[in-house]
Amino acid sequence: MQFSGEELTIKRVFNYVFGLYLITLGVAFSIKSGLGSAPVSSIPYAMNLIWAIEIGVATFIFHAFLVLIELLLLRRDFKKKHFLQVFVGVLFGAFTSFSVALLGFIPSADNFLIALIMTVLSIFFIALGLFFYVPTNIIPLSVEGVTQAIAIVLDKPFPKIKVYFDITVVATALILSYGFLGEFGSVGIGTILGALFIGTTVKYIHKIYGHFTGHDVDLKKM
Repeated sequence: MQFSGEELTIKRVFNYVFGLYLITLGVAFSIKSGLGSAPVSSIPYAMNLIWAIEIGVATFIFHAFLVLIELLLLRRDFKKKHFLQVFVGVLFGAFTSFSVALLGFIPSADNFLIALIMTVLSIFFIALGLFFYVPTNIIPLSVEGVTQAIAIVLDKPFPKIKVYFDITVVATALILSYGFLGEFGSVGIGTILGALFIGTTVKYIHKIYGHFTGHDVDLKKM
């Protein structure tokens, strides 16, 4: 069976699903840390705090908006399968709920060092998840889809654009939270660290993988 011009192998599907799950595990660690949500969920969480929009609905709205941006950026290069990114958010939400429940046995961080360790784990798992699922070229989350689109249009490396995009998302969440609530809301030091270092971590995972395998992966393939 072909999908996006490539055979839809068991390995390809596994990498896709496993990568998505690793990202939600990273999101769960960010929530557990108490230092702010991961960048990928900062705007939906801000919408939840400001307008009391259920977090799943807020995530759906956010992802749909990003797909619209992709459409405007790629124009004729925008593929019909990219519309499915909106619905991948449903799977992402289910994985997130499972990951949060899975970490339920871990006590909440009672000091800054433990919270910081959880934040580092969050960054690592999100970056590793991106490395697994983005190159499969199946259906990206709209957050990565729009990052890929920007990287293609600007002809820049995906990891670098990932850093810039995450910073923009966090800045937007911060402006919304402070403007409507008078406080940082969904944004904390963990959110900022995630925005700064997730893309960089993907870059180094990519380099380590290339060093040990001699192979390269295409993080801009759509």
